[in-house]
Amino acid sequence: MSKNLVIVESPAKAKTIEKYLGKDFGVLASYGHVRDLVPKEGAVDPENDFEMKYEIIEKNEKHVNAITKALKKSEALYLATDPDREGEAISWHLHELLKDRGLLEGKDVYRVVFHEITKNAVKNAVANPRKLSDDLINAQLARRALDYLVGFNLSPLLWKKIKRGLSAGRVQSPALRLLCEREAEIEKFIPQEYWTIEGDCEQDKQEFLSKLSIYKDNKLKQFDINNEKDATEAKQLLEKNANGKLVVKTVDKKERVRNPAAPFITSTMQQEAVRKLRFSAQKAMRVAQQLYEGIDLGEGAVGLITYMRTDSVVLAQEALDELRTFIGDRYGKNNLPNEVRVFKTKSKNAQEAHEAIRPTSFMRTPDDVKSFLSTDQLKLYTLIWKRAVASQMIHATLNLVAVEFECGEGNIFRATGSSIKTPGFMQLYLEGSDDKKEEADERMLPALEVGESVKLNKIRAEQHFTEPPPRFTEASLVKTLEEYGIGRPSTYASIISTLQYREYAEVESRRFTPTEMGRIVNDFLTKHFTQYVDYDFTARLEDDLDEISRGEKDWVPVLHKFWKPFNTLVIDKEESVTREEAVQARELGIDPKSGKPVSVRMGRYGPFVQIGTREDEDKPKFAGLLPGQKMADITYEQAMELFKLPRVLGETEEGEAVSASIGRFGPYVKYGSKYVSIKKDSGDDPYTIKLNRALELVAEKKKADAEKVIQVWEEEGIQILNGRYGPYVTDGNKNVKVPKETDPKSLDLEECQKMIAEAPEKKWGRKKKAAPKKKAAAKKKAPAKNKTATKKKKAASKKKKSTKKKAATKKSKKAGDDSSSSE
Repeated sequence: MSKNLVIVESPAKAKTIEKYLGKDFGVLASYGHVRDLVPKEGAVDPENDFEMKYEIIEKNEKHVNAITKALKKSEALYLATDPDREGEAISWHLHELLKDRGLLEGKDVYRVVFHEITKNAVKNAVANPRKLSDDLINAQLARRALDYLVGFNLSPLLWKKIKRGLSAGRVQSPALRLLCEREAEIEKFIPQEYWTIEGDCEQDKQEFLSKLSIYKDNKLKQFDINNEKDATEAKQLLEKNANGKLVVKTVDKKERVRNPAAPFITSTMQQEAVRKLRFSAQKAMRVAQQLYEGIDLGEGAVGLITYMRTDSVVLAQEALDELRTFIGDRYGKNNLPNEVRVFKTKSKNAQEAHEAIRPTSFMRTPDDVKSFLSTDQLKLYTLIWKRAVASQMIHATLNLVAVEFECGEGNIFRATGSSIKTPGFMQLYLEGSDDKKEEADERMLPALEVGESVKLNKIRAEQHFTEPPPRFTEASLVKTLEEYGIGRPSTYASIISTLQYREYAEVESRRFTPTEMGRIVNDFLTKHFTQYVDYDFTARLEDDLDEISRGEKDWVPVLHKFWKPFNTLVIDKEESVTREEAVQARELGIDPKSGKPVSVRMGRYGPFVQIGTREDEDKPKFAGLLPGQKMADITYEQAMELFKLPRVLGETEEGEAVSASIGRFGPYVKYGSKYVSIKKDSGDDPYTIKLNRALELVAEKKKADAEKVIQVWEEEGIQILNGRYGPYVTDGNKNVKVPKETDPKSLDLEECQKMIAEAPEKKWGRKKKAAPKKKAAAKKKAPAKNKTATKKKKAASKKKKSTKKKAATKKSKKAGDDSSSSE
């Protein structure tokens, strides 16, 4: 066994690093987090300075045991988890677990950090270790405690007041608010009409567009021409004045400089991957992780990019030196600026020890590694490589031209265009944008001189309407979250996936639309927990966590300041808010037949309309909303239409009653006690379907059922049926596949009974596990002045045991939502 044991987070990284360090070092993976808060109420104790109870994550226990076994035979432990706060916390948790097991006595423990997985970077890190950072650990533990306290208090309140399975989160909920507020803006938007007058011009066989800018000596504003009558009048006057040509009045030429964008940080990489590669933010991070951890280039694995969770745009000096040499050799000295281009990190809390995302070697071009990468890996590597290289190239210089054309007295058309004088960085990379419209100055114009005439092919009066703000894409949502200071680089992808997983938002045409449930949850939180979904409040809390990470604040007072008013508010709302208010039940009118109220509300399976109340002697009538109908705008008349179902259509030849309706799983025809679904693409509608068509569906269903049954012994309750994977014998409890070489029609009752008897008993639920082992529940308390000494003292005096519980992880995921990845 090696003298030194190195711990990283992933097995792919472990193989690469072990190769770099040689035989004296063994490298094992923790497979991410090794322990987490006990997934039940009380895991964080606000009454005892937020003392925390932990347990080993069940799926990673075998990896912890492997580390334990290897450490017994090693002399030193190197904790080499990721170089961010979360990585620091993972190292600390593992350190505490191993210390509780008495495995660190007499052994040296080091924390090593590297931002790229290359031989030099890894060896330098091991040669220059440091101690675990209390400040970084405290910041991450405070973040986890906050997410737990929000999740385990707000989520159950949502279950009680709205629907089980919902979740709220410190970062997730403000993100949902962004989507809902944008949707409200779109719904309230009132389009305004306006017209433009455009001229299709031509010179030297080159066509170009001009636009009326001055009309009757007045500079046109957007809404000056706002109806067809005025537009037609202007068009006719201009056509008469022009008589097929426009005269060049002025030609204004100038230069404009465009500078390259900074190298990628996490958020900008996600945005560009969404825009240009059509990746999701989550996919971008997954592929980047693969590039960071290492790709086999024929002589073993090597990390191709630096660490992908960063908010710093800084490049290391050695990287800049290599890059400037590369640009000079590849693109010429004329494309290399005299001085290194310096970018300023926008985030005030950026960790400047980190670097921007860049290739570990600029000499390793996309073409060089193409044959070793998957399609997705190559796309993202190319994007990262080009962005980083372009960032240190010279600016691009554009020639801008603006031409004014006379069209009679007091009328001016204007055309703008551009040409590239020196492409600079633009020959390699140009940053994308969301909702981009073609810019007038990006068009090309022919060479024009003052006084000459150009051919006017046509004058067009074009009608336009103002448009509402666009719905968020993944890229624009990440950008907005970053601008507000909500979340951190590693949380954006998980925020977006959680919104979709909880069915708070749907994605259509790559844009987010909040669902009815999402809007109800947002309205509830915005109305009753206003402060906690406020953008500024969330950003200030992130600032507090950053100050803790820099040692400027103690984490316990920060949590106390948050917890006391939050807890008081949760208790108050649990008592004061009714379920009807929370689900936004809205009365629409009175049913003329029963005299009972008609209301719309949210239920377990979605929005529905109800006649009557639960307090009535008779059970209320219910009808689900149709696709496209919304709780907020459904009318009384539309609601009453829903109660026309079920429609009684008649009977089958056998005398079975036939009706049509809509159920939990969609529209259907019912015959007797059986059902046949109405398929979406059939063109049938339960509100209009006729008896003859319903009977056709019933006949098709009966035929399919008949073909499914091969043999039946009704008294014994045994059947031979055709199933998805072939014929099988069943008694309702056991299903036994008929062997391929056997004709199912040839089997008799005795043979079927024997097959069922010999088949193993059906297993229900999960396999029982061995009696759970007791685990130390490490605690984290407010650090004293001598932090290291305090930690050791408390760990010795406050040891407790906690028992693993089945299905705990599932419950944890329901209650807390922002803990899966945070930096």
